[in-house]
Amino acid sequence: MTQKTVSLVLGSGGARGMAHIGIIRCLEDNGYKITNIAGASIGALIGGFYAAGKLDKYQSWVTALDRRDVLRLLDLSFDGGGLFKGDKIMTVLRRLISDAQIEDLPIEFTAVAVDIERQREVWFTEGSLFEAIRASIAIPSVFKPHYYRDMMLVDGGVLNPVPMAPTLRTITDLTLAVNLNGREEIPRPTAKVRKKQPPKVDPKEQNAVQRAVGRFIDRWWNEDAKEAEPQNKWGIMELINRSIDTMQNTIAHMKLAAHQPDILIEIPRSMGGLFDYNLSEEIIAEGYQLCEEALERYEAKNHNGDAAPPRIEVDN
Repeated sequence: MTQKTVSLVLGSGGARGMAHIGIIRCLEDNGYKITNIAGASIGALIGGFYAAGKLDKYQSWVTALDRRDVLRLLDLSFDGGGLFKGDKIMTVLRRLISDAQIEDLPIEFTAVAVDIERQREVWFTEGSLFEAIRASIAIPSVFKPHYYRDMMLVDGGVLNPVPMAPTLRTITDLTLAVNLNGREEIPRPTAKVRKKQPPKVDPKEQNAVQRAVGRFIDRWWNEDAKEAEPQNKWGIMELINRSIDTMQNTIAHMKLAAHQPDILIEIPRSMGGLFDYNLSEEIIAEGYQLCEEALERYEAKNHNGDAAPPRIEVDN
């Protein structure tokens, strides 16, 4: 039996993007062949690693992270442009993926970034895979912008959190899109409630910069967890996180209204925050389950002879 081909659209949304890994694994296990990927931010990172055949290596690394490891990867920036430089995380990613030319990958791949000076989307379909990923994950105010090809580039999710358009150039049996900024007001019955816990890091094992990052993140988690007046409910990082999520979810649904996928999987925002990579295993498993449910509904409707492919929203 011929495998069904899939155009896969992977959205932006920080650590919730680990759900992309579960979705890819589910598609593989159900006999689908991913032939075309477009991604923004964490979607570009996961999609790029998969297209390069390095997703197993990335998954092994990220699922081993605990809160201490996450803190160690956050290098404070003292010269503006973002709270963190991003050099440490990019050093690790470069070691994991090496580098490749996008046009030489076995899977068609597009990384979406934003030229912040010219206020336009940039699609990377050729050239350095690593540089394209680095540009696409530069979350404004969190990580410093990436200067590449005479452009000051930031996170692709700023203008296109779920980049459907790049996949329209290729004909496949179906298009599956993943929005990482789904509503959390209506939780899935099977979803686990995951509460943030403050990082447990021995100060004696840290240098001055690591202690500063630790205090910063510790205050963020504590402020997010405690009861407070509405105007003081969140720390600065959580406020940035929530603001980006709100912006991206609104833009995503406007874009998806113009180009509807055959299957839309919406990952609830409550599944994880910006830096909750220590929850990777749980988020991957949840992504797998959501994808399995979506495929079952899609295949059942098609088997019943529906003329038009359905739009499936899993979390509603």
